[in-house]
Amino acid sequence: MAINTDKNTYTVVFAVVMVSVVGSILAYLATGLKDRITENQRFEKQQNILYAMGVHNNEDDSSVNFIPTNEVGQRFDEIIKSQYIIQEGKAIAAEDAYMIDLKKEIDLIKSGKPGKLPLFVGERDGSTYYIFPMYGKGLWDAIWGYMSVDESLTITGVYFDHKGETPGLGANIKMRFFMDDFIGESIVSDSGYRAIEVVKGNNDPLNSDKSDAQVDALAGATITGNGVSAMIKESIRLYEPYFESVRAVN
Repeated sequence: MAINTDKNTYTVVFAVVMVSVVGSILAYLATGLKDRITENQRFEKQQNILYAMGVHNNEDDSSVNFIPTNEVGQRFDEIIKSQYIIQEGKAIAAEDAYMIDLKKEIDLIKSGKPGKLPLFVGERDGSTYYIFPMYGKGLWDAIWGYMSVDESLTITGVYFDHKGETPGLGANIKMRFFMDDFIGESIVSDSGYRAIEVVKGNNDPLNSDKSDAQVDALAGATITGNGVSAMIKESIRLYEPYFESVRAVN
């Protein structure tokens, strides 16, 4: 008996079967690849943290080249000497702190509950670095990154990334010509802690003035730039109790 494919019943049944089959395949793949996905996330976060600290394979003034995945685990263990969870102003030693869902923890803190903030201490060429993650909102979706500061709380490097900013505009937050501008700025002044603001028309396109806590904005990406400024400001506020302990020692 021939099946009448013109009936609505056939369309509904076909759609249900296809959704079920495709859903089952995707669920199977997600389960089977879970370990590989987690491993790739681990490598990516380690690469980002090291990049912010200045540990990378950049070969010129414009490229962004990470430590390869087959090397990053070992390099991370060699360079990152301590990992902490900052909770209610206290630093608690931890392992794999970089795998914490930062957005979830920030949301907890905003709701008045104690959240866990990852922080990393690295050593390179006889100097100590403090690296902390950041999370915020750009024009279209999430933006995030890492910032590294030395013992004087001067920025030694950053890494930014995004989920859906406009190519050639807001997406340029992950380009060298933007990220490198933050190097040398300080997150602390005589009057207290301060964010580094992304400012349009700050009359310092080469970012030679490292005392103004400003970097030149990206053309055509005002909202994304504002999001970066807000992200940095909020992150510094969250980590301020820990930075106070760093200043007390140094």
